[in-house]
Amino acid sequence: QVRLVESGGGLVQAGDSLRLSCTASGRTFSSGKMGWFRQGQGKEREFVAAITWNSGRIRYAESVEGRFTISRDNAKNTWYLQMNSLTPEDTAIYYCAADQIWVLLTETSAYNYWGQGTQVTVSS
Repeated sequence: QVRLVESGGGLVQAGDSLRLSCTASGRTFSSGKMGWFRQGQGKEREFVAAITWNSGRIRYAESVEGRFTISRDNAKNTWYLQMNSLTPEDTAIYYCAADQIWVLLTETSAYNYWGQGTQVTVSS
């Protein structure tokens, strides 16, 4: 059974940083992709960042470009989202996702495996 577990969420103030982690168990995603999405209250789930297994391709949403960094440690089957200069607009539940196919990094529908989500709250 494949399982993705996020950690690292919390309550911070504007301007602070957080690092989210996502560890997969049950399979690896060699040649695939790993990503982060978020869903604010009353909003649809949106793409945040994604990376391919070999780090050959990385994508960011415009809203986080320059502030967030995605990375992965294949040996640990874990990927990360370093979030800097957080603003209240970043408040959301953050979900990690993964899929064996490396294309369509920004598409929610292109990911078959999802974590349970971790809350990130940024106060002003």
